[in-house]
Amino acid sequence: MLKDRFRLPTLERFRHQVADVNALPQLAILGFFSGLFSGMVVILFRHAVELPLQHILPNFDDENFEGLTLVERIGLPLFVGMLILITLYRVKPKYLRVGITHVIERLSYHQGHLPIKNMLVQFFGGSLAIISGQPVGREGPAVHLGAACSSLLGQWLKLPNNSIRTLVGCGAAGAISAAFNTPIAGVIFAMEVIMMEYTIAGFTPVILAAVTAAVLSEMVYGMAPAFSVPPMFLASLWELPLVVIVGILAGILAACFTHLVQLSCKLRTRPLWQRIILASLLTAISGAILPEIMGVGYDTVNMTLSGIIPLQLLCFLVIGKLLVSGTICGLGLPGGLIGPVLFIGASLGGALGIAGAYLTDSSGSPSGFYAMLGMGAMMGAVLQAPLAALMAVLELTQNPHIILPAMLVIVVASMTSKYFFKKPSVFLTQLQAQGLNFRNDPLSQALQRTGVSSIMERQFVRLARHCTYDEASQALTTNPIWIVIDTNKPEAILLAADLARYLGQTQEEANDEPESDTIDLLALPGERKDITPLYIQATLHEALEKLDQTQVEALYITSVSAPMINRINGIITRKAIERFYQFKH
Repeated sequence: MLKDRFRLPTLERFRHQVADVNALPQLAILGFFSGLFSGMVVILFRHAVELPLQHILPNFDDENFEGLTLVERIGLPLFVGMLILITLYRVKPKYLRVGITHVIERLSYHQGHLPIKNMLVQFFGGSLAIISGQPVGREGPAVHLGAACSSLLGQWLKLPNNSIRTLVGCGAAGAISAAFNTPIAGVIFAMEVIMMEYTIAGFTPVILAAVTAAVLSEMVYGMAPAFSVPPMFLASLWELPLVVIVGILAGILAACFTHLVQLSCKLRTRPLWQRIILASLLTAISGAILPEIMGVGYDTVNMTLSGIIPLQLLCFLVIGKLLVSGTICGLGLPGGLIGPVLFIGASLGGALGIAGAYLTDSSGSPSGFYAMLGMGAMMGAVLQAPLAALMAVLELTQNPHIILPAMLVIVVASMTSKYFFKKPSVFLTQLQAQGLNFRNDPLSQALQRTGVSSIMERQFVRLARHCTYDEASQALTTNPIWIVIDTNKPEAILLAADLARYLGQTQEEANDEPESDTIDLLALPGERKDITPLYIQATLHEALEKLDQTQVEALYITSVSAPMINRINGIITRKAIERFYQFKH
């Protein structure tokens, strides 16, 4: 009680301010705290992975799976896989949904409300998956963790759902920014992949979240980006055909990867223990043959960028990483797929760069240049996020001269995967495989961005169904638009103009005060609409869904979730929602 009394006045005022669609200062403050929390949780997750690996792997190198013996490479995935099974065995299936796909699902179907139990499964399950050597990434878990922290902040403050949706974008941007030290790519990723829209009101808090998380990450890990990128350049415009070939092959591999994830998703109907054992066996067998594909694999990516790895090994790495990572990511284990996609792209680009050097007598661009282009091409094609991929390449290389070939290779790869092979984003593919029909049409986007409090009608009065002429006349003195008819609860609304017309006609007919001064508001002629309640945190999209489900024409908005308390904050009709959309568009 003391806690509630302390925070109630300021929080209530803050909620009303954030409910305003133009409340950029308040959203900016929330964006800062969202970036702070998402940056902290990503750093904590990274420590949870790296510290145990530094004690498990040789030379205190948290990515040195190649230094393990054959028996250790087989035994580590199987042993830690059993720990994952023990940790997650009793968890309910609905809490096992994790990763970026889960974030998009909650945005689409639950207005960005991310449960804390799924977040905990992602943290501990994702940590163990990477420690076991499974060829998955840490960026997907990081996005889930950052988005969940921001969503929980909004839920704790009881903010409107449209503001919670913006906070989810802030958390995702902060996570990518902290993971790669690429704040611009974090912003574009959140807008292009998570929120799937660009809005002026959303940019400001998302940018602040990305900057805050990047600063926090730099304080801990330094200012260097995630990869060690040597100087890169396009030696000649005559190499552009090879750049196009890289894009085409990356698009083909992206389509293969997405299709493999789609096929593997069908195995999610199997019990959890079977999927974990299958993933552990795949990791153990592939690790015994190609230890370079185990774990996150950023050490291998760095060597590819430096041109150290030979052509034959790069070809094996492309095939091995694609098959194993695609299968494991589709099984629904708590690991990410952005890391494997970058690994595959780097290996493909590096291999084509070495092959191109044979044709040009080593006078062309270095193989690391093509490795970086391959990373951007695979990321853009698999995620269907070309702008986010371009920004990531630009920030990682810190070289504006790479923009032209990067734009070309990313566009070619994205179009090859999407239009020639009909493959959408891998995250949408996973949603479809789970039987979820993702909605991203302009109407849904416009309605999801706006809270009910921004357009609800506040000019109303409440009257009992059976009231006197004096009570009705007194209610009309405040110039309401709607009369809320109460029985034991709000039952319907009546246009105040119809009540005024009825009172005027009755008085003219009587030429005096009527003998019976009781009015039945449900019986007099006029336009009435049945109503049902909706919580004030809801968006217009939720309001429209509630109207469709209940087959009523109006909602009364309440700020009290208790079922027996019928406090009314405003009225929304179906016509008001339709007018709002028509005005905006």
